[in-house]
Amino acid sequence: MNQPLAMRQPCPPGTCDCGREALLEDPAGDQRILRLTRHEERRLLERLENLDSLEQLEHLQRRMFEQLGIHLTVVPGHNEVRSMRGLAIEMAAQPGLCRKTRQALPSAIRRGLEKCPEIAYRLLDAHDLLRDA
Repeated sequence: MNQPLAMRQPCPPGTCDCGREALLEDPAGDQRILRLTRHEERRLLERLENLDSLEQLEHLQRRMFEQLGIHLTVVPGHNEVRSMRGLAIEMAAQPGLCRKTRQALPSAIRRGLEKCPEIAYRLLDAHDLLRDA
């Protein structure tokens, strides 16, 4: 028999602005994000913190979009990039995405890039910022 898909538990009332209830009521809404349970979120954050290569980061970005609808971009910031804080990690607004998750994903990516700075160098090189170095 088919198991029903696990759905994320609702946030405590008044603590989050994710719009989970409105998303559940809308039959045409993209409910893929509700599949991200707290356990799966912890696994995703762990994978983002333990990145090995730029290709792995790009793969995770594609999979997050395909499976959850999360559109996440990691690009060099508009100003000079001197640390991992100079990278712009942006997430598109998405109903159903918990406030804590919106903060945790970029933080996990930054921690992963700090552990392996070669990924950040490859990212900068991919955007042609190290051509004169």
